Amino acid sequence: MPQSHIMPGFRPTLGFTLFYLALIVLIPLSALILKSLELSFDQYWAILTNQRVQASFRVSFVSALVAAGIAGILGFIIAWTLVRYPFPGKRFFDALIDLPFALPTAVAGIVLAAIYEPKGWIGQIVMDVIGVQIAYKPLGIVFALIFIGLPFVVRTIEPVLQEFDTAMEEAAASLGANRWQTFLKIIFPNILPAALTGFALAFARGVGEYGSVIFIAGNMPYVSEIVPLLIITKLEQYDYAGATAIGLTMLVISFFLLLLVNVLQGWLRRRGGQL
Repeated sequence: MPQSHIMPGFRPTLGFTLFYLALIVLIPLSALILKSLELSFDQYWAILTNQRVQASFRVSFVSALVAAGIAGILGFIIAWTLVRYPFPGKRFFDALIDLPFALPTAVAGIVLAAIYEPKGWIGQIVMDVIGVQIAYKPLGIVFALIFIGLPFVVRTIEPVLQEFDTAMEEAAASLGANRWQTFLKIIFPNILPAALTGFALAFARGVGEYGSVIFIAGNMPYVSEIVPLLIITKLEQYDYAGATAIGLTMLVISFFLLLLVNVLQGWLRRRGGQL
């Protein structure tokens, strides 16, 4: 007897899904690949081995990686606080987490640059106390990417903590486990896949972020120039081949990093199910 479905229309919905993926994702990516194929291998390699290009890749990926890691830690603390503790204004702060989603990235960049520049509210204090400049340095890029990526981590971990059975913590405590042991053996393994998902989303957003970074980065070649800005610069110079080569390389690296994170997530879920 054929299996019945509550929601009929598998073929139309599948067709719409494939059409959407082809129109929005596959066709633009195919155009990028085809444009890159116009270059010979020597030309492609010459573009990638350019010192300015390599420096921009290093700035973008290292900044995104550091920012995603910090956002992962801060996001877990914030999600834990919002789920486990009642306090005045909780709903207001919970809604405030989503502000980077609604705020235009250019506006966020202008605000962050104004705050963290050497004469800004926070930038001047940090400069006077510890002698570290935030804005117009790679550190400013990290701060901007933390601001952008933090909501991804919080909103990914929060539902997992809400559904987590606190009876497991009570059982561990009754067996003599202290709070640190309970966290490492019970809580952390259950939220780790969600934390990796939030980390991956924050990293992916950070690698391709443009609007909130250019105002605080300083955009100095070899120091604080990001890959998206370098691509825009090459397009303005009508160097379409160079722009597509850099974009394709960025796409491939990001894809393999995200694939690695997804494989790790699947392994953790299978390992958790076997425990």
